[in-house]
Amino acid sequence: MLPEDFLERIKGMLKEEYPLFLQSYDKEPCHALRINTLKCHRDHFLEKAPFQLAEVPWSQTGYYYDKDDRPGRHPYHDAGVYYIQEASAMAPVEYLDPRPGERILDLCGAPGGKSTQIAAKMKGQGVLVCNEIHPARAKILSENIERMGVCNGIVTNETPQRLAQAWAGYFDRILVDAPCSGEGMFRKNPKAWEEWSLDHVQMCARRQQEILSSAARMLKPGGRLVYSTCTFAPEEDEGTVVHFLEEHPEFFAVCPHRYPGMEPGTPTWVRGCVHEEEKEKALLRTIRLWPHKIKGEGHYLAVLQKEGAIDQGRERNKSLLKGISKKACREYLEFQKEHLKELDFSGIYVMFGEQLYLAPEGTMDLAGLKVLRPGLHLGTVKKNRFEPSHALALALHTNQAVHVLDLPWDSQEILDYLKGLALNVQGEQGWYLIAVDGFSIGWGKLSKTSMKNHYPKGLRRM
Repeated sequence: MLPEDFLERIKGMLKEEYPLFLQSYDKEPCHALRINTLKCHRDHFLEKAPFQLAEVPWSQTGYYYDKDDRPGRHPYHDAGVYYIQEASAMAPVEYLDPRPGERILDLCGAPGGKSTQIAAKMKGQGVLVCNEIHPARAKILSENIERMGVCNGIVTNETPQRLAQAWAGYFDRILVDAPCSGEGMFRKNPKAWEEWSLDHVQMCARRQQEILSSAARMLKPGGRLVYSTCTFAPEEDEGTVVHFLEEHPEFFAVCPHRYPGMEPGTPTWVRGCVHEEEKEKALLRTIRLWPHKIKGEGHYLAVLQKEGAIDQGRERNKSLLKGISKKACREYLEFQKEHLKELDFSGIYVMFGEQLYLAPEGTMDLAGLKVLRPGLHLGTVKKNRFEPSHALALALHTNQAVHVLDLPWDSQEILDYLKGLALNVQGEQGWYLIAVDGFSIGWGKLSKTSMKNHYPKGLRRM
């Protein structure tokens, strides 16, 4: 049922390996998740893990699980303890190599797997901008940033061109996981076959070149750009990289370590590239992941470095975000003093109507941009009182709250909480951080012996 034009091209690319490639489509796709180290240490999770797990070779926090485990229905998923993510899709961020304190952009961020993977590596330090051009997908991206407890993430809904105008030369690292023809997902998502055509491949290649040009403008000298797709099409993979390097001679391809089963790019698949030594070298430094050679779906990535050195002194002439004073956050600070402790959050207080956010230090001015989330949503300021947000609960650890109600994952109480029901509890009155096995999952407010449920209505289980 695979498209004939697609099969004909793959046959020409793989030659004697073609039968092995076809056989991979008769196998069950691999299932994987990635532990969220913003919520817990990897070893701590592995001690508690209710699933049988096997390591993903190229990710220290990635694990395969059995398809019958259904981790998406487990309370740990609601608590953001892990992200269900295809194993090959974990590779690009590993090669991006994010560091705490840096300024990083995920330019095509939805649904949020790679954005939250970057966030975990940043450990809450620095500025992470997660962008998605499609409004509905940007909303999903924002929800996943919240679920995974990311405190330094800004979510925007912009075109790459508009972001480049606002944030030229701002980022240390940029990930472009580009929209593509999706050939690498055919086994996992057969519906993708219906949208595929040779014309669609060409359209995607043109769009990828435009996106990369905008990314190049936003990257600092000395910065790293990782380009990735989930397609096999040379026009969108090696061809896009060659075109980019021709248009941007200030970039060069880096030769990263390849894990067993990973293949280099193939220069001969790009028209006009044969016998051009520099182009050949560049493409041999890129990476292909084939489903008949690894436990994962089809992927391609290139690590591209911009010449120069990063100025650690930071820009002095750029317009940075200006927030409100602590005095204007009186209600929140009173809530913090009464109900929270040992907080290590820092940043810029920003008000959007009644909503209070904490934007990361060093954020550029957001004026004129479509912003869904300018940082960590702290909560709502209402007539001399403060109501904490779900995002704040998920960003906290249990040792940071004065009152905690910790429930076992297999208890009736945690299921009732996720359904939005009140709980019968004895204790001091006031706000409680609700947790599952020590992982924060939401808020409750105890009045007498009734714990009023503040789990968001849109997330409640039926």
